[in-house]
Amino acid sequence: MALLPFRKRNATPDSKAAMETFLQGFSIEVMPRTAAKIENFRELLPAGTRVYIAHIDGTPFEDMVATAKRLATEGFPVMPHFPARIIKDKATLADWIARYQGEADVKQGLVLAGGVDAPRGDFDSSMALLETGLFDEAGFTHLHVAGHPEGNRDIDPAGSTKRVMEALHWKQAFSRNTDAKMAIATQFAFESRPVIAWANGLMEAGIDLPVHIGIAGPAKLQTMIKFAVSCGVGASVRVLQRRAKDVTKLVMPFEPNEILAELAVHKAANPEFNIAQVHFFPLGGIKATAGWTAEHGGPAGHAAAATG
Repeated sequence: MALLPFRKRNATPDSKAAMETFLQGFSIEVMPRTAAKIENFRELLPAGTRVYIAHIDGTPFEDMVATAKRLATEGFPVMPHFPARIIKDKATLADWIARYQGEADVKQGLVLAGGVDAPRGDFDSSMALLETGLFDEAGFTHLHVAGHPEGNRDIDPAGSTKRVMEALHWKQAFSRNTDAKMAIATQFAFESRPVIAWANGLMEAGIDLPVHIGIAGPAKLQTMIKFAVSCGVGASVRVLQRRAKDVTKLVMPFEPNEILAELAVHKAANPEFNIAQVHFFPLGGIKATAGWTAEHGGPAGHAAAATG
């Protein structure tokens, strides 16, 4: 029996309404270099959209702060990355927090291990950053941590989920001792089935942190496959591999219609489902993702400049 009642690209009226509801309050991730290409985010994103700022190794911290300040000035809540393995020590972390708050009034952060193999300083995990207590001392209102619906071989090289789940249980316990609202922001995937199974498994394991599901925005198929491989996306990459076999679709952008429609319908049928929001990785460009959300998000998806 099929898990969900449809697999059509074109949404039915009911699934269209479910999609619009599911997309409300979506967030998006940018980097300083991609943000610099956008003249005015208010012309692309709905008012109040949370914007994560990815801290890729080698990015000057001054660029991160300048991007945060620019976005905050345009009226968007900013959630910069805090990658543990590239932060030298507690003093450096305190300096980052102070500069983000002084320049952009940042009170939100995505705390993660970071994309380097070996620590450059005292921290090797997001848990080590959280244990410093500096985010609470600075009055952070939201702290997000990473999730991996299809596992993470950097953490569990053998392919199990043992260490990932141990970390999530630790973060679940930490959430009871912080005033910040915590959530899990995930790596992107391309199929709804493994995402639903993973999210349900969290609840069964006693982890009830809300999930912000990572979704890849529209992009060329070749671009999508490149990012999927480099980011360690699991079995759901077969969706891209099947499409790649059809030469007539190679030049068409891959869009997240199917996975989001299926997740939206599942959420509508199961309101207790713990995926709370959608988080977009704009792999094909910020404008492409913003255009897609404007088309599928209903009135709540309209850009701030269009509704202000």
